[in-house]
Amino acid sequence: MQAHSGVIAMNAPDMAPHRAQDSHAPGALRKALARAEVRRKWRAFSLTLPLLVFLLLTLLVPIAALLQRAVENPEVANALPGTMRALDGWDRRDAPPASAYAALVGDLARLPDRSDAGALARRLNSEVPGARSMVMGAYRDLPFEGSADAIRERLLGADPRWGEAPFWRAIAKNGARWTPDYLLASVDLQRDALGQVERMPKEQRAFGGILLRTFHISLVVTLVCLLVGYPLAWWLASLPARSANVLMILVLVPFWTSILVRVAAWIVLLQSEGLVNRGLMGLGLIEQPLALLFNRTGVVIAMVHILLPFMILPLYSVMKSVPPTYLRAAVSLGSSPIAAFFRVYVPQTYPGIGAGALLVFILAIGYYVTPALLGGADDQMLSYYIARYTNVEVNWGMACALGALLLAATLLLYGVYRRIGKAELSLG
Repeated sequence: MQAHSGVIAMNAPDMAPHRAQDSHAPGALRKALARAEVRRKWRAFSLTLPLLVFLLLTLLVPIAALLQRAVENPEVANALPGTMRALDGWDRRDAPPASAYAALVGDLARLPDRSDAGALARRLNSEVPGARSMVMGAYRDLPFEGSADAIRERLLGADPRWGEAPFWRAIAKNGARWTPDYLLASVDLQRDALGQVERMPKEQRAFGGILLRTFHISLVVTLVCLLVGYPLAWWLASLPARSANVLMILVLVPFWTSILVRVAAWIVLLQSEGLVNRGLMGLGLIEQPLALLFNRTGVVIAMVHILLPFMILPLYSVMKSVPPTYLRAAVSLGSSPIAAFFRVYVPQTYPGIGAGALLVFILAIGYYVTPALLGGADDQMLSYYIARYTNVEVNWGMACALGALLLAATLLLYGVYRRIGKAELSLG
């Protein structure tokens, strides 16, 4: 017994380090798990880093440049710094003093290239019609010599409009490098001679109506796509998998065809002597060809054809997850098939309806080619004017402001959809 207790006494000191090591084991394990979690997160981040860089360079940077150019106004500030100093303190009511004329001529003489004078002339001409010819005429007459009064008289002799205050007010108003004028103009607002925001004259208001027209056409296209796509998606979801896959290929055919090819095909089909009118006349349904081209009808038909797959695919994916036994159970409990469909089946497809409608509407408000080729003058959407200001007017500020307006409308619609989706989830 004593020998046994002696063995225990001898082993007790040896067991103490093991107990101490076991007490530290949970802390070491937690640290090891934390390090492993950090390594896992960094590994996942490194895998997604190329995609993040791609999105940054192709999406976020262009959007930031668009928003910056929508409020940037460098033409007057860069070309006429001396003129802006000469106009400092001017009351903007009558023509400025002779020193402003001399400073303007000096600034024009210091422009490095004729293209800089052209950019200045285009910017001022967007404010005051006729300013382009005034600026380019003065630039061609350089150099000017003599006193400020002599320079003023020479400019007035060449073009009496130099003595009118609106041109000088346009210079003074656009002297700052950053301006809200483009964004204000995109919603039919403007700044007056004293810098106060006001509505444009009624005959100059255009973009509010264009934005409403864009929303109206997009809404009509979305509703037609929903009315056509919902029964088609329901039919596809009720078919066997093999048959549904074959028919889905036909639905996806528009994805594999160029938009220009599809628009050209609709021009052939919808013209007065086209297949549609000839078929209707051959059936005796009409006596005269219908006007289906270069109007709102042709635009809606072509846009529905192009955007219909974007409505069908979300609906189909949601409908496939709805068990068909729900309808049979509702009918077996005494409900009519139609009532069971609208009260049991349709509410379960609301997520697909919302996703498809949002996707179609957002794509529709940015359409340009289809309305430009199939629509008339009153059927052009906001994207048409963005392209016009970019390619014809060469007014990048106005084009970017309209693009920012379109982007804001898209984000607003997405935010509304998110709120509606969250409300439905909370109610459910």
